[in-house]
Amino acid sequence: MKIFNKVSNIDFLSLRHTMAAISAFLIVLCFGSFFIYGFAFGLDFTGGTLIEVHYDKDVADLSTVRQLLAKAGFADASVQRFGTPKDVLIRLGISDSETSGITLSTRAFEALQQAAKVEKRRVEYVGPQVGKELVEEGGLAILYSLIGILMYVAMRFEYRFAVGAITAIIHDVIATLGIFSAFQIEFDLTVLAAVLAVIGYSLNDTIVVFDRIRENFRKLRKGTVIEIINISLNETFSRTLITSGTTLLTVLALYNFGGEIIRGFSLALLVGIIVGTYSSIYVASAAVVALGIDRSNLIAPKKELQLDEMP
Repeated sequence: MKIFNKVSNIDFLSLRHTMAAISAFLIVLCFGSFFIYGFAFGLDFTGGTLIEVHYDKDVADLSTVRQLLAKAGFADASVQRFGTPKDVLIRLGISDSETSGITLSTRAFEALQQAAKVEKRRVEYVGPQVGKELVEEGGLAILYSLIGILMYVAMRFEYRFAVGAITAIIHDVIATLGIFSAFQIEFDLTVLAAVLAVIGYSLNDTIVVFDRIRENFRKLRKGTVIEIINISLNETFSRTLITSGTTLLTVLALYNFGGEIIRGFSLALLVGIIVGTYSSIYVASAAVVALGIDRSNLIAPKKELQLDEMP
């Protein structure tokens, strides 16, 4: 463990312009994916009926499942494996008729029983109005959290730090959402919860770095702004590696062994941890430098001693 007690001597900020260009390019790609592909919203946001079935003996043949559903009138049904080769997840869109979700699931289940023995494990139904409200409320949750963080950091530190922290968080959120958009990974309420968790994680790492920067500005009387911030980043680097590394191992275990239900949640956390660690160094700290932080912004000026006019 002695290796983690040593302070590294890496010139992080020498690459700030290169990293800024890379980050800007990736953000542009993410926005391009948002407009071109959009998001593969899950049942929570789009509405519809979800059915989970289990094949007792045979491995589920997805093409056969699609054919059976098409014959039953569900040509647009989404079919995918869910965990084991014998488990299948079926999504049925919103019906134009007055047919309820229970009736649709019964029809679909009866169609599957014609070819093999299957067991109905789960049925969920979400109306279109509920899905629309969840999309709006999810977006507002992210917006309100960003506003609250901006106010908190501005009061605790200085406005340049607040802007740097918000810039890093927005960078992390866009990068995480970009992965789900580009690869059309299902985006549901669990993923939204993970995005909100990424915001908190990214802020926590950034606050640790900012605390050390502020402390070193007051403690170190010599050195330029770049040198002091580099020293602060090196002093917190081992802590960042240990914290991010242990968290990453935990989330990797969730991703590999947690099953399909939390696969999207754990993937969003994986991306958020990696991007959040990067942004604490090359987005938040670099933004503070770009905004012109100076020692005078963090050290209160000394008050002159005023003598009263007495002989």
